[in-house]
Amino acid sequence: MNDAILAEDLGKRYFIGKQERYRTLRETLVELAASPFRRVGNLLKGHATGAADLHESFWALQEISFAIPEGAVVGIIGRNGAGKSTLLKILSRITEPSAGLARIRGRVGSLLEVGTGFHPELTGRENIFLNGAILGMGRGEILKKFEEIVDFAELEKFIDTPVKHYSSGMYLRLAFAVAAHLEPEILLVDEVLAVGDAAFQKKCLGKMGEVAGQGRTVLLVSHNLGAISHLCPTTLMLERGRLEAYGPTDEVITQYMAKVSTQLAIPLGDRTDRRGAGPMRFQSIRLTDPDGTQSGSLRSGDSGVFEIGYRSTDGKPLIKVLAQIHVADHIGNLLFTLSTHFTDVGRFETLPPEGKIHCQMPSIPLAAGVYTVSLGCSVNGEFSDNVKEAFQFNLVEGNAFGSGQAPIGQRHGSFLVHHQWHQAHGRGD
Repeated sequence: MNDAILAEDLGKRYFIGKQERYRTLRETLVELAASPFRRVGNLLKGHATGAADLHESFWALQEISFAIPEGAVVGIIGRNGAGKSTLLKILSRITEPSAGLARIRGRVGSLLEVGTGFHPELTGRENIFLNGAILGMGRGEILKKFEEIVDFAELEKFIDTPVKHYSSGMYLRLAFAVAAHLEPEILLVDEVLAVGDAAFQKKCLGKMGEVAGQGRTVLLVSHNLGAISHLCPTTLMLERGRLEAYGPTDEVITQYMAKVSTQLAIPLGDRTDRRGAGPMRFQSIRLTDPDGTQSGSLRSGDSGVFEIGYRSTDGKPLIKVLAQIHVADHIGNLLFTLSTHFTDVGRFETLPPEGKIHCQMPSIPLAAGVYTVSLGCSVNGEFSDNVKEAFQFNLVEGNAFGSGQAPIGQRHGSFLVHHQWHQAHGRGD
């Protein structure tokens, strides 16, 4: 079997403080012609000759080597900053590697960011044909898929509207529909399940399963380990820009979760695997009972309080703070979200530069088991901080229903739903 993707000692270096600029062909040719003379002149003047001498740099990827056979479905996992998105950008030819090489055999379709490859002034219809042309498809080929794409995206009424007027959800639906339906031999998907409602996420999973069943090669980046486990027999794990593991998905996920447990031992304020550069930073989190007594093993159905410590990076009060808590099972399936946006609080209009916020659950609606918590916040409308797997807690069996009968573990599912039974009386009995 031929390899669809072959990476050999792949590396990507970025220079801090220097923005990567994409040049025209003419600029590139002029630079190639002039560079030998420029370097000689710099040497005569005693100046540094390389960008590395002028800017601090870091390697987002280093010494990455792997082979993916045609028709394989491979997951890519790793914590924030591991290099997952950078790898897909190299494979999709959006950015060039700084070292090594990547060989791609086949036409590549990619969904790396919402609306990637769309021209905002063009309509949805025009962007479908534009993307098809970029993939090397003829107009006749695109026409055969057009109705299927529009139907999947559920955008019949808006297909002739410029996409700059689309919401992020509309962008995502169309972008995924185009990437999945224009029949690339290789499909690269980055966190498509991070946006969109549950119904569309399920639809995406079904389509990716269908694409995989057709013998096309699929690479899926996701924090949703449940989706990775369901779709991908093989998984690749990155850690700090290096290839940490590549093999059967169950084994790689087990190795990943072991690393998560190690990461959880680091104080939240010292964690570096976070996203966001806003003024608010999470410093601590714990789950307690309403009296504030920390408990490593609360019971299912108990009232619980998440106590979250934070700090302002500039020492100033924090304005219009939105905070979210995402609770997931042990392999990353998102179970529910607690958000100031969903409640009467809406947001904290003003918070002091340092302190704690509480989020209380009258009854923890989960069966016994181990769960992970991720945190996110924005300040004055700007994304500020996000920490995946910031905290882990354990629940033991409890008298959640007040009947003395408790579900054992998660044999009956993860959620505890309060309910009542009675015999119905009346017409039709």
